[in-house]
Amino acid sequence: MTVSPELGGTPRTCDGGLARAFAFLGKRWNGVLLGTLANGPAGFAELTRALPGISESVLSDRLGELARVGLVSRTVREGPPVGVSYQLTDRGAALLPALDALARWAHENLPEAGRGC
Repeated sequence: MTVSPELGGTPRTCDGGLARAFAFLGKRWNGVLLGTLANGPAGFAELTRALPGISESVLSDRLGELARVGLVSRTVREGPPVGVSYQLTDRGAALLPALDALARWAHENLPEAGRGC
């Protein structure tokens, strides 16, 4: 990209880190799931109840994706009954200040209508 000399500005470029972050966190449910797990470990059924509107297949996909990138860990509890719980890893918890800031901004600047919990 070139800038006209008369404008005297510097060319703008896309921040690759922000692009990757929003591509991942902006994927439906990823950021909300991380925020929900901020309250501690939760089982699959508890997460389904906490996120009205998410299907079980999408929840399973998103939890797998978050686990693959190291933001969530999956723990199988011996039974009976056997159970699975999910919790934030240190990498996932490191996102909480940013997610809290985004939530505060949304409460202050976006209308309530639309998607929500």
